[in-house]
Amino acid sequence: MKIPKYPALALLQAGLTIVTLHTPVALAADGKLIATAGLSQIEGSGGGGIVPWATISGYDSRDQISAGAVVTQVDVDDYRLTMLGASLSFYDSLEVSVAQQRFEIKGAGIDIKQNIVGLKYRLYGDVVYSDWPQLSVGMQYKHLEDGDIAAAVGADNNSSGTDFYLAATKVHLGAIAGYNAVWNLTARATKANEMGILGFGGIKNDDYEIMFEASAGILFSRNIAVGIEYRQKPDNLGLGEDNWTDYFISYIPSKDFNLTLAWAELGTIAGAAGQSGLYLSLNGQLW
Repeated sequence: MKIPKYPALALLQAGLTIVTLHTPVALAADGKLIATAGLSQIEGSGGGGIVPWATISGYDSRDQISAGAVVTQVDVDDYRLTMLGASLSFYDSLEVSVAQQRFEIKGAGIDIKQNIVGLKYRLYGDVVYSDWPQLSVGMQYKHLEDGDIAAAVGADNNSSGTDFYLAATKVHLGAIAGYNAVWNLTARATKANEMGILGFGGIKNDDYEIMFEASAGILFSRNIAVGIEYRQKPDNLGLGEDNWTDYFISYIPSKDFNLTLAWAELGTIAGAAGQSGLYLSLNGQLW
């Protein structure tokens, strides 16, 4: 029996096939305003680049289903992270996502692979039409294919962990000089070291901590958005793990496709300081 190279993605592909065979074409997703579905973040969930938002991925309305896929690469001084992901969105209420991250240590021939399964549920509101922000609750289950490096750097759990988060997102129409503005705040309960790439918990801390994340952007047209993101991170291993920041520009020519380019400042990773570089993400809607 041949084992798929990306087992989580293979599982979702089978699910997509089943849904396609049993879902009427009328449920194809086109129910939201362009750009209001957000992007796909580095762990596969709908959101910004490094922060999950309250938005449900895809353009499905309350009576539609959508599916999407994403490929993202972050290339900094000493490391390269590649992510392949896919998601299903049901009735603008429930999001199911899978992703595989491949973390490369440049020049060392070492790859670390992590599989992520995400769930998100919309609790309240709409990013555009409700007076208060849209609120969603989510989780990301993370599993390392090989935890030897995580164990070597002192992770308490070198195999798997789960993040839980609450996100609030709002779009304000014509808010800044006539341009639409968007903001997001996320509170994440986590033990993950470098998103889980270096395991979970460690010698300095092995308890869940609440980390705060934020995004803000301006849509200069229906197709162009620019903004900034910030992600607070724990330092469980005592290696000086830093918070992350990125500055992004997104091109959204249609509901079928978007492209995001960002400058990512990730600070110290596994003791190597000053890690910064380009972030590139391609996101497409399958239906």
